[in-house]
Amino acid sequence: MKHLTCLVNFSFIPALVLFILLSVCISHVYAQDKNNNGVMRVALLPILDSLPFYAAQENGYFAQAGIRVEAVPVNSGLDRDQLMQTGMVDGMLNEMHTTANFNRDSTRVKIVRVARKAYPDFPLFRILAAPGSTVKSPGDIAGHAIGVSKNTIIEYVTERLLSAEGLRADDIVKQSIPTIPERFQLLLQGRIKAATLPDPLAKSAMESGAVLVIDDSSHPFYSVSVLSFSLETLEKKPESVRAFLACWDRAASAINADPETYRKLLLEKVRMPKNVSTTYSIPPYPGNEVPEKAQWDDVMNWMIEKSLLKTPLIYEDSVTTEFITPKTGEE
Repeated sequence: MKHLTCLVNFSFIPALVLFILLSVCISHVYAQDKNNNGVMRVALLPILDSLPFYAAQENGYFAQAGIRVEAVPVNSGLDRDQLMQTGMVDGMLNEMHTTANFNRDSTRVKIVRVARKAYPDFPLFRILAAPGSTVKSPGDIAGHAIGVSKNTIIEYVTERLLSAEGLRADDIVKQSIPTIPERFQLLLQGRIKAATLPDPLAKSAMESGAVLVIDDSSHPFYSVSVLSFSLETLEKKPESVRAFLACWDRAASAINADPETYRKLLLEKVRMPKNVSTTYSIPPYPGNEVPEKAQWDDVMNWMIEKSLLKTPLIYEDSVTTEFITPKTGEE
C-alpha cells in the first residue's frame, strides 16, 4: 500500500466519523493495489486448513507460476467475511455455510476447492465430554448439553454426527458458547458436560483428560472446509485463479508426501497448543476437488431447518468445477 490518496483534515472530526473515513481510505488503497499491482489476496485463519498456502509460498510455487499472491491473516470468521464483502480480498478459506450466506440474494462468491476434509484418524471436529465424565459414547450424551457455536459448521456437524449415530432431535441438547477458547476452558473445568471442538484444540483437550465421544472421521461426509473466490475475480482473472489452485494442489501433495518437513512451518502459521505441538500428526490434504452436490444439498437442508435460508441455493450457482483439472483418461 504505497499511496494513501485520501487527504482529510482530521483535527475536528469525531472519533466514529474518523474511523469510517479511515476505513474508506484503506478500502481505496486495497482496491488500488488489487487493480494496479495484480496481487491476489486470500484471507486465511491460522488453522490447519491453511497450511498448503504457506507451503506453496515457502516452496516458491507461486513465483514459479508467475503469480503474485498474498496471505491476509484474519483472527475470526467475521474479520474474513468483512474483507470479502468490501472487496479487499479475492478469496478466502471458509465453509459451505458461509458461502451460502454470501450468496443468499445473488451469487457473489463460488467454491473452487475443498481445502480440508475428514480422513480416518484425522478428524476436523470432535465431540468431547468433560474429564472424568461417564459419557463415553454418542448414546450416553443424549440429554446432556453440548457446547457449540450456534448457526455454524460446529452446530451442523454436532447435529449430523449424533443423528447418524441414531439420536433423535430431542436427544441433542446444545448450549451456545460462541468463543472456542472459552468452550475449551469450560469443558476442561467440568463446567459444561460436553463440547464440540476443532482439531488440534480438541486433541489438546483429550491430552488434558477430555473424553472422546465421537469425531467426524466416523462420518466424513459432513466436515469440509473450502476455498471460495469472488465472482469478480473468477470472471476477470480466471487464469490467475487456475494457477493459484495448481500451486495449492501441488503443495498439498508435497505435504502428504513428507508431512514432518512442514512441522516448523505449521508451528509458525497455525495456532497449535503446546501440549500437542510436537506430537500432533499433520493431516493429509485433498486436492483437485470440490464438495459433492449431496454435501451442498444437505447443508442447504440444515440451513432451511434453522431458518438461516428461506429456499435452498442451487449447487451450480455456488460451486464451480471450472478449475478442476481433468484426471488422466477424462475428456
